[in-house]
Amino acid sequence: MTQLADRQADRYGIERDWCWRGWQSRYSFWQPSTPAGQPLLLLHGFGASLRHWRYNLRALGSHHPTYALDLIGLGAAVKPIAAYSADFWAAQVYDFWQELIGTPTILVGNSIGALIALTCVYRYPEMAAGVVMLSLPDPAIRDEMIPRAIAPLVKGIERLFTAQWLLRGLFYAVRRPAIVKRWAQLAYANPACVDAELLDILLGPAYDTHADLAFGQIIQAMTRASFGPSAKTMLQAIPQPLLLLWGEQDRFIPPQLASLFQQVHPTLQLVRLAAAGHCPHDEQPTEVNRIILEWLDRHVLEVSRHDQQTQF
Repeated sequence: MTQLADRQADRYGIERDWCWRGWQSRYSFWQPSTPAGQPLLLLHGFGASLRHWRYNLRALGSHHPTYALDLIGLGAAVKPIAAYSADFWAAQVYDFWQELIGTPTILVGNSIGALIALTCVYRYPEMAAGVVMLSLPDPAIRDEMIPRAIAPLVKGIERLFTAQWLLRGLFYAVRRPAIVKRWAQLAYANPACVDAELLDILLGPAYDTHADLAFGQIIQAMTRASFGPSAKTMLQAIPQPLLLLWGEQDRFIPPQLASLFQQVHPTLQLVRLAAAGHCPHDEQPTEVNRIILEWLDRHVLEVSRHDQQTQF
């Protein structure tokens, strides 16, 4: 390996291309020296990629077989004209799981990745042994908060400001390094975490072919009620163990939602991180990795005890 390849493997694991429905995507993986434990599958958020797990993939992969996947339209995946939605991406994740993993897996997602992880468990319960969510959006809550009397006006304004021509112009305006840096710093409690490596991770995909069109389509999709099932509805129906981590300085999704989700699913374990923003896995990776691994250990012990009890 070259020095660069060594550094990339150290950060991002072993990367491979993977084709889904004729579209090329990319995944990465890291296996412990003695394979053990349930596999993990890491799902990034909007505007990010599998490389946003730069501080997590190997740390978690030293204990559990760990995979990270680029979602179609984002990261190193192609940017096609497609019917983007939580269900669209969940179908991609499920097919990846069927082809490369095939055993009950812990899904780990950040932001939109958390919603997609939840959608996977809701639609394809056989694939998941549990879910770890780092900040969880729920587009349905936004619709519930709009008074019915002004809902048509709000929808009309949204259609105006999410016109493809306007979003395309916005895309070219905001993909400049200085703008991306400012936007990224809003996602972090500590702006110093937005380093040159992170900017490369965020900026690279923005210069891919058709990245502007995919950006517009994804933004439009995220404003529609048809984007995916309500997070509250899914939480009520999911029996698998759930862990929710939330940065108390999250400026993108209100941390107050965490308590609402906990009420919907009383056995959900909630961990609040005082000095973290919207991307705690990248901002406080040592703490987040520790919390996830300890939660996994407890979960495995609980399952083991249950199995032993059922044998007698």
